[in-house]
Amino acid sequence: MLDVALDANVSPETLRKIESGRVATPAFPTIAAIADVLDLSLDAVWAEISLPERDARRTDIERTGRERLPA
Repeated sequence: MLDVALDANVSPETLRKIESGRVATPAFPTIAAIADVLDLSLDAVWAEISLPERDARRTDIERTGRERLPA
């Protein structure tokens, strides 16, 4: 973890907070830098963090036959 943090130019504490969820909305440049160090595309990162939303939408469609409209 230390190497990832240092290579991404973020403090190890910041990376720990992001990993643990204590930073609810990390800055985009921070996420982009970490993704780059981990050799992840931003598309892959987005797909991973949007899974709960996508799963909720799929569950709504399966249960009701229609998609929930955004609030």
